[in-house]
Amino acid sequence: MVASGAATRGVIVDGAGIGSSIAANKVPGVRAALCYDKASARNSREHNNANVLTLGGRLLTETQARDVLYTWLTTPFAGGRHADRVQKIAELERRYRTWTPSSSENS
Repeated sequence: MVASGAATRGVIVDGAGIGSSIAANKVPGVRAALCYDKASARNSREHNNANVLTLGGRLLTETQARDVLYTWLTTPFAGGRHADRVQKIAELERRYRTWTPSSSENS
């Protein structure tokens, strides 16, 4: 839904949050961040404009997960110099959207 524009942000919870983050980041338009505390949640939003949060349900207590989620949902993107980073990420995504190992020889 985030990639299609039907939602501005999404949340995925699995055991460790790692696999879901890797998988979500394969979807064009998704910038997923695995966050494990309020600092990582704040940074993922302020500096990287993450639009998907992944959480490890087996690694966080309910209180920790709520704190991370609240911080992530209420932290705005800072823009400014960080916008350049997000633009570079988007450019990489466009460049490699159709990349395959055999096509790298043609780049």
